[in-house]
Amino acid sequence: MRAVVTTRAGGFSAPPFDSFNLAGHVGDDPGVVERNRRLLRRALNLPKDPVWLNQVHGTRVIDAASASGAEDADAAWTDREGVVCAVMTADCLPVFFSALDGSSIAVAHAGWRGLAAGVLEAALAAIPAPPDQVICWLGPAIGPEAFEVGPEVRNAFVENNSDAASAFSPGSADKWLADIYQLAAIRLRAAGVSAVHGGGFCTWSEPERFFSYRRNARTGRMASLIWKAGKTSPPRGILL
Repeated sequence: MRAVVTTRAGGFSAPPFDSFNLAGHVGDDPGVVERNRRLLRRALNLPKDPVWLNQVHGTRVIDAASASGAEDADAAWTDREGVVCAVMTADCLPVFFSALDGSSIAVAHAGWRGLAAGVLEAALAAIPAPPDQVICWLGPAIGPEAFEVGPEVRNAFVENNSDAASAFSPGSADKWLADIYQLAAIRLRAAGVSAVHGGGFCTWSEPERFFSYRRNARTGRMASLIWKAGKTSPPRGILL
């Protein structure tokens, strides 16, 4: 199994998409985006092009092996070798899933709406393994000191699980600072996943490393990719 999160460095896009933008929907030159995607496949020696999604902040999960074009979905899973599942983010949380035996994998895009609606639980349910036999890793997202939200966001989580209150601290006026990593971990553990790792990044506060939609509304997107690379390949994850 291989898992990778790209950064904003090393591509061909001009500002404000500089430079390794992999999204075709943000206003970047389509030819340059395609050039970046070719570079991605070549640099990682990907078995196939990634299965890109049209992300809609929902809870739909697709079987990446049977996807037709860029489907409306926010997560993808597979149990087949050589199928590359992918999501794109620039503050939202990418979450990787793998059965402990490596038989099935998934990746999900979790903005606060999708997270509150249950996209992580939907991705977990797609994997044919018991939750206690699944490991999750939380990729780079906006950090808890930068993610200021309104009371409606806090209510959406706390009404579902009172434990979520611990992931919010007072912000300015009637706002709250939300820890999206903690919110994701609370939901995953409530769903039966005990092995939750990662977090600790802040896309907003690291402009040289990460794209951030909240910091720069017109910006690029990083990619989070996971694929099964064969029985002889040891598990490995990197931040590219």
